[in-house]
Amino acid sequence: MTGRHAVAVTGLGVRCAAGATPEALWESLVLRRSATRLHAFDAEGAVVYPACPMTDFDPSGHLAPKEVRRADRSVQLAVCAAAEAVEDAGGLHAAPGRRAVVTGTGYGGVISQENGIGHPDVLYAPRLMHNAGAYWISARLGITGPSLTISTACASGTHAVGEAMQMIRAGCADVVVAGGHDSPLTPTTALAFGRSGAMVTECEEPGAASRPFDVGRRGFVLAEGAAFLVLERLDLARARGARIHAMLTGYGRTSDAHHLTAPHPDGAGARACMEQALADAGTTAEAVTHVNAHGTGTELNDVAEAQAITAVFGPRGVPVTAPKSVTGHGLGLAGALEAVITACSVREGLAPPTAHLTRLDPRCELDVIHTEPRKIPDGPVISNSFAFGGHNACVVFDSPHA
Repeated sequence: MTGRHAVAVTGLGVRCAAGATPEALWESLVLRRSATRLHAFDAEGAVVYPACPMTDFDPSGHLAPKEVRRADRSVQLAVCAAAEAVEDAGGLHAAPGRRAVVTGTGYGGVISQENGIGHPDVLYAPRLMHNAGAYWISARLGITGPSLTISTACASGTHAVGEAMQMIRAGCADVVVAGGHDSPLTPTTALAFGRSGAMVTECEEPGAASRPFDVGRRGFVLAEGAAFLVLERLDLARARGARIHAMLTGYGRTSDAHHLTAPHPDGAGARACMEQALADAGTTAEAVTHVNAHGTGTELNDVAEAQAITAVFGPRGVPVTAPKSVTGHGLGLAGALEAVITACSVREGLAPPTAHLTRLDPRCELDVIHTEPRKIPDGPVISNSFAFGGHNACVVFDSPHA
């Protein structure tokens, strides 16, 4: 733990169906107000599934009309969320070369890709690039230090936040804008996930379609959006009198090396990832006050993650929340969005409930918060992301007062 810089979270910004600001998102979570509704993925209405689209997104506050035409929708979301995270932080208080950006995305410019098939224009290729978000953010914010993109499916956002923390710890940057973005609400993406059985395609009550850890779950609900955090060296943040939402203290990353889409059945990789993150934070499982679960609402993921959490913390040993019951699953966005949620939990001393849980799967021996928010004491909180490809990532947050 010696010889490395401590890392503070000084800015938060989001754009998603559950809230266009961190405050609105937090209110939706606390009230169990689901963002899911029936959504037509194509103009003809032939593909209609439960989803979490942003119906009122307007990028004009941060991008000119010409810039909007040059950027995929996922990048537009990213630029807006990142800019507002920086505004929340009171600016980037470091020389341009000591600033960095790390973005995570699972699907890049998939909307632009589908729209341009058969008739690509001159900007088709740049709109597809997974690293386009990192470019736009670095160009808008005057970041001339490292500008990186990570693509590890649903762990992308968490990996981005964790790797950004490592940059600051190692002295490679003083402030990093880190997060994730995806806008995968396209007919092809929806049909692919729907036919695989991973995504909900039919539900009598669309608003309750996302049901992590419930015996009645039928898969995840596809979402879009962006979420970014401003991470800053703690000593520099304190020297300028910055508001500190939370501390980022630990990071773990492992691989299942088991199956392209299925998690290891006993959650071995997830367990190792959580243990690595706790060790990196210099803490123990007994000290953890809350787990923000990956909790997709797919049977394989729910059961494997539950086994991993039980192995680390004991049966019902720690309160668990699954925010995707409210937010849906934003793929590469998800881990970053839940990093914002976890930072808010630490700041507020409150764990939001899991929505739509009526009967816990008996294979999931977890203390899932599901009726109302629960107060949590100061202490470490862990956020999990476990992705296709066997990519696992976990980050640990703590109170600046702990």
